[in-house]
Amino acid sequence: MTTRNACLARDALDPLAPLRAQFDLPAGVIYLDGNSLGARPHASLARAQQVIAREWGHDLIRSWNSAGWFELPGRLGNRLAPLIGAAAGEVVVTDTTSINLFKALAAALHMQASDPARAARRVIVTERSNFPTDIYMAQGLSQWLERGYRVRLIDDVAELASAVDADTAVVMLTHVNYRTGYQHDMRATSTLAHAAGALIIWDLAHSAGAVPVDLHADGADLAVGCTYKYLNGGPGAPAFIWVPAKHQARFQQPLSGWWGHAAPFAMAPDFAPANGIARALCGTQPVVSLAMVECGLDVFELTSMDAIRAKSLALTDLFITLVEQRCAAHPLGLVTPREHARRGSHVSFTHPHGYAVMAALIARGVIGDYREPAIMRFGFTPLYTSFTDVWDAVEILSDILERQTYDIDARRDAVT
Repeated sequence: MTTRNACLARDALDPLAPLRAQFDLPAGVIYLDGNSLGARPHASLARAQQVIAREWGHDLIRSWNSAGWFELPGRLGNRLAPLIGAAAGEVVVTDTTSINLFKALAAALHMQASDPARAARRVIVTERSNFPTDIYMAQGLSQWLERGYRVRLIDDVAELASAVDADTAVVMLTHVNYRTGYQHDMRATSTLAHAAGALIIWDLAHSAGAVPVDLHADGADLAVGCTYKYLNGGPGAPAFIWVPAKHQARFQQPLSGWWGHAAPFAMAPDFAPANGIARALCGTQPVVSLAMVECGLDVFELTSMDAIRAKSLALTDLFITLVEQRCAAHPLGLVTPREHARRGSHVSFTHPHGYAVMAALIARGVIGDYREPAIMRFGFTPLYTSFTDVWDAVEILSDILERQTYDIDARRDAVT
């Protein structure tokens, strides 16, 4: 049996343990929701003050040039690129995940429609369990195009091989499922899509900064993701979009704002797309939010994704084992894969009163979150989550379940 002292000993030997000091974590809180909102790097407060007081307050509009504001989306993209197996000049940090997914979908459909051999393809394949905004964006774009485009939803990954056929233009999947933590085999799935003549778009919202990703090696076509989860960029921080060099010349999307123009300050009346990844930009950038993203990326340069992945698997293995040992008498159901290759960095358990139990955990200082139906999610961010955190969280969960100190009639908050 694992003990708390054994967890303390593991923490003492953990090479990533010193990175916890990079984050401002409140005393008395076990934070297991970095899969939804990452903790704040200490450096972000000073960076925000610098941007607001000095760059904006003192230097004013000159900072677009003197402080490098104009280059921020590409510079941040180049720093993020190694975390997802991308090359320099292939990523920009900009807009939201939803907007970037719209761009990627529109561009992929346009690429297919421009190819005489694939022009008749009208189907976007995705999972019914995909994050809802991804499905909504695909549905909305299909309706606006009014050319017979439609979304085909599958209910199980086993259906993918039969669902992707000669009618499929694009396969759109989230690499790590937001509910269950299931991780797709990116290489095998990309190969399947290409064999059927489809392009594939990956949403990396629950992958970037959590699991090793190699977009080039695994044959992806386009990818999007957010920076406010495992990348610790701050609430609502700008997202990112990846367009590999091989697709950039053909990448066209309808949100043709001035920042994606070849010469934005020429103020020409007609749109001419920029060369390279800049054509994935749209409008003026949120500089303060972009600046915060850099503080999160700084921490990743102190370690490696392989080290992060090794600790992630150790943390999630420990959590699953302890919950199943110490809460065995209660109706908890594991929905996250046990197999390492199929697991992301969060663990989900069902409980008939999942929302109430999670609310009780949060009241006791163990912060996870809840997703329908009946799913309690626990995120493990190796940069700041300790093995002792895992032990203590399960101790509190066991106590709540044993004493039934949760209110099944509690009013639900707007954000769960």
